[in-house]
Amino acid sequence: MPAQAERRGSSTALANELRPVLVRLARELRKETSHLGVTGSQATLLWQISENPGIGLRALAELEGIATPTVSGLVDRLGRAELVVRVRSQTDRRRVGLTITPAGARLLVAVRARRTVWLAERLERLAPSERAAIEVALAPLAGLIVDGRS
Repeated sequence: MPAQAERRGSSTALANELRPVLVRLARELRKETSHLGVTGSQATLLWQISENPGIGLRALAELEGIATPTVSGLVDRLGRAELVVRVRSQTDRRRVGLTITPAGARLLVAVRARRTVWLAERLERLAPSERAAIEVALAPLAGLIVDGRS
């Protein structure tokens, strides 16, 4: 089998080529949040909190696959920036949940907009056939995310 055909047929070879591209793309998109005063990790937590109002630190850590103390530190910074607030449960006074503030919601809109502009500018540089190829690849790429987390 010719080397190119073998490479095309190998999931491992494709994964080795695709992985660094996706990592670099994600890194570049995360950089766009720094101009808004938050890290990529903080923006991700902010989004998770907006999608799961009242979520606790432990559940948030599990959802993101990171240690609870790490989440706690990130949430503390979000709290100091008045982007999230801790709210005591009405039914269980020991339980504290997280909610996004209006300022946090505005920041999320700005993060999404900035990332979209960054990506749209780069997509615009591609030939129409290259953009079409990316469009065709969207559904299969989304299918790689089985459990809804990246």
